Amino acid sequence: MKKLAILSLAAMGMIAASSSVFAGYEVNTAPGQVLVDGEVAPGLAVHGFDVVAYFTDGKPVKGDAEMAIVHGDATYRFASQANLDAFKADPEKYSPAYGGYCAYGVAVGAKFDGDPNYWRIVDGKLYLNLDQNIANAFGEDVAGAIEKAEANWPGLRDLDPSKIN
Repeated sequence: MKKLAILSLAAMGMIAASSSVFAGYEVNTAPGQVLVDGEVAPGLAVHGFDVVAYFTDGKPVKGDAEMAIVHGDATYRFASQANLDAFKADPEKYSPAYGGYCAYGVAVGAKFDGDPNYWRIVDGKLYLNLDQNIANAFGEDVAGAIEKAEANWPGLRDLDPSKIN
C-alpha cells in the first residue's frame, strides 16, 4: 500500500507541477480568472469549495461566486452568508492546513494539489489530500504524517511546486 501511495504521489506530482498558475506559492489555488465584486482577484482556494462547510455540514459544499472574499493570496467562496461571516471572524480556524496542498504530500516533502473531496478534520484543522489512495495512506498514521508535514512546511511554504524534486 505504501509503495502504491508513493508511486501515486510521484505520478500526481508531475501533474500538479505542470500547473503554472498559482496566485502565490504558499496557498494552492485553482487556475483561471476570478472576480470578486467585479475586480480581478487571486485564484480560488480549495477549488471554490466552502471551507466552513467542512466544519458545519461535515462534507464538501461548493461555494457561491456571489459570496466570496479574498484572504491572503486566494479567493474563498462560501455557500451561505453565515459561513462567509464565520470565515471573516476567524479565517485561520477555517483555512486548510498547508495552504490547501495535500497534507500527505507535504509530509513527504512535496506540494501536490489538495482535492476538496479527500479531507479530514484533525484537532480542529482541515487537511486535504490528493486522492483516495493518498487519503488512505495519510489515514494509516495521521499523527505521524502531520508531525512530518509540520516539520517540512516551513521549508516548502514559499517554494514553487514545479521546482520541488
